[in-house]
Amino acid sequence: MARQLAERLGAAWGQPVVVENKPGANTIVAADSVAKSAPDGYTVLMTTDATFSINPHLYASLPFDTQRDFVPVTMLVLLQQLLVAHPATPFNDLKGLIETAKAKPGSINYASYGSGSQPHLAGEMLKHKAGIDLVHVPYKGISLAVPAVIAGEVQLTFAGIATSAAPLKAGRIKALAIGGAQRSPLFPQVPTFAELGYPEVETHAWFGLFMPAGAPREAVARLYQDSWKLLQDPEFRQKQLIDRGYEVVLSSPEAFAAYIRKDSESRGRAVKISGAKAE
Repeated sequence: MARQLAERLGAAWGQPVVVENKPGANTIVAADSVAKSAPDGYTVLMTTDATFSINPHLYASLPFDTQRDFVPVTMLVLLQQLLVAHPATPFNDLKGLIETAKAKPGSINYASYGSGSQPHLAGEMLKHKAGIDLVHVPYKGISLAVPAVIAGEVQLTFAGIATSAAPLKAGRIKALAIGGAQRSPLFPQVPTFAELGYPEVETHAWFGLFMPAGAPREAVARLYQDSWKLLQDPEFRQKQLIDRGYEVVLSSPEAFAAYIRKDSESRGRAVKISGAKAE
């Protein structure tokens, strides 16, 4: 997504926009480099909710202040995750999962991609609200969790539509529920956690743009406005985003900042319930 957006922005601005990957420490390495960069409007952070909603509650300290050292530009997209299961499990819906878990506590495992990750927080919140015991099995990355369910190493995981659609359609996994306020148009038969009585189970991830604090207001406004224009392109919007399960949001800087505050409070409760900590 970053590369496609950079290519289109570069064409619109008449100058190259370079994507520099800075992996490490659950987005902290990349965020820190942007926080300490010159606030001249030429450096942008594209990151996920982990940086602003989860990490402040997960880590004892961060090398930057998420509220003071950044300017929110826009939330690009929101991604809801599905709770998926191995097809041989003896349940086909959330009610059946909960009944099985209560009958045999500790007999069901779920995969995540690390302590404090979105699937881990969703799994622990489900355990808390449903009064069940599920065993958390952390893997080293997103790409390993769904294959672990397909292989029968674990029974459950939470996964976005982009990674779960193909095995779902092939019958290699089955979907029990999805996050969000509404069902996905791509999988309208899958109920939401909210309609099943568990609105507190949040599975979402979001992707957004930020600049370092002090960036010129006109640079922030232009990046927001030009991103908005580019993501209105019907083919790009449909094929690269909607068909992959992303909900296009493109919130204003002010609305994005307000959303982050609310999201951080919710994720903070989930981290506390999970007991997750990171060093």
